[in-house]
This record gives sequence, C-alpha cells and structure tokens, in this order.
Amino acid sequence: AQSENVLGYFINVERIPNSCRHLPNHISLKDTEILVNLSMANYRVNISAYNEAGESPRAIYIVPEFSVKDLPGQIHVKSQGTNAVVTWTPEYNPKCFVVDWGTGKEDMHMKIITTATGNFTLGNFQPYKLYKIMVHASDVCQCESFIKYEKTFGVTHFYSVEGVPRSGPTNVTILNITKHSALVKWTKIAAEDRLGFLQGYRISYTDSSRKTSPAVTLNSSITSYHLTGLKEKTTYRVQVSGFTNAGEGPLTLSQPFSTPKYGIVELSMHLHIPSMN
Repeated sequence: AQSENVLGYFINVERIPNSCRHLPNHISLKDTEILVNLSMANYRVNISAYNEAGESPRAIYIVPEFSVKDLPGQIHVKSQGTNAVVTWTPEYNPKCFVVDWGTGKEDMHMKIITTATGNFTLGNFQPYKLYKIMVHASDVCQCESFIKYEKTFGVTHFYSVEGVPRSGPTNVTILNITKHSALVKWTKIAAEDRLGFLQGYRISYTDSSRKTSPAVTLNSSITSYHLTGLKEKTTYRVQVSGFTNAGEGPLTLSQPFSTPKYGIVELSMHLHIPSMN
C-alpha cells in the first residue's frame, strides 16, 4: 500500500574512497532500475524513495568486486622500503590518473595524479599484507566527473615484503586407500595466512620406521595428490606445507593411515553350483 504512494526514487553513486569533499549529486528517477557505467573502483549506491510527505531512509548497496581480463594496461610495482614505485605499460597520457590502493574495501586510499611523469610513488605499505592497486584513467579531472569518465587502466596485487605462510593447509584427509596407493586432499591456505604470493605446496609421507619420502612440489591451485608406491600393511603419515618466494611454512600432518595386506582387486569368491544329477 505504501509503494502505491511512491512518486519516485533518489539514487546517488558514491565512490569508495572519495577524496572529494562534496557529496555526489542526486539522480531522480521513476523506474526501479538504473544502468550506470562504472570503473573497477569500489562504489556504494544509496537508494531512497520519496512521496508528497518526504523522503524514506536510504537503502545502501555495495557494488561487488568484479574482474576483467582484457584491461588495456599492465601495472608494475617495485618496493622501496615502505614505499612502492608504480609504473605502467603501454605508455598512455590521459589528463589524470586516479589511483586506489589498500588491503580491502574498508582500507582503501585514493590519489589523483595529474602530472605525466610515467611513474608515481605510494607510501606507508606494511610488510606481509596483500595490497590491491588500481590505476584508472580520466580525461576529465573534476571530482564530480570521475564516475562518468573514469576507466580502469590496470589492476595488480602487491606485497611490499613477503613472508612464509604462518600456517599449513587445513583438513588434510586420506581417501581411497589401497595396498599401494592413497588419495590425499586438503583445503588451501587461507589468503590472510599466506603472508606472500603462494607458489605451491610440498607433500611427503613418513612410514612407521620414520623413513620420509622425497617431497613432491605441486602447483598452488592443486589441492589433492595421488600417492603411489606405498607398501602393503604399512602405517603412513602425510605432511603438507605451502611455500612463497620467502620460503616454506609449517607442516600440516594427516592422521596416520594403514595400507591393507590385500587390495580390493585381489579379493575373489568361488561359487559352487551343485550338480543336477
């Protein structure tokens, strides 16, 4: 019944972060949908309804992050202590660049670069934290025009200092155990525990005589591995670790498991059919 009295809606699209001091202008419309062209920066959309009595409280919608693979530029970042020097290719000289950097939506900073220097320096980076750096280009550099004219030029991720993972993978599980093989599965190391770019995993196993197999190195996207060459009727324990460019993190151990004496394929059953005579 209340919706029948609605005369229209006020919309404003707010960039996060926004170094401009004034609030974005209202967009007034009658429909219940709006199409806006946005860069890959973070945005908050405020929506309110109005009628003859006034304006409703605002509904707030955070535009979800999205990725685009065919951005026009490649961003390069080089660490200099707590600073980072950002360069880009191919060369491109819009009227200004708008740079966002931070560890997440609640910790983003914004800088407007109006000089055609070919590089710029960002500061106050902390070690072992993953930063997202976005460079947007705009040929109109007034604050209120960024949303209309800003286009994302390139995106990259950056650690000023990499560390080793502070934990190993979780939920190391042993499945499909046979006389000479077993399947190992695990859950990838959480992003906040990697402390650097995860390069891969190392997996090995130890038998009951404490003899350890050579470690196998796996791609960081892999979360399972098929062990082969196991001995029958032997107890094993698997250890898995992750590593970054800074080194290897702690091991995660599986529960002990034992291979059977007989494999499933060796089981047989003889069925005797009595004679009809």
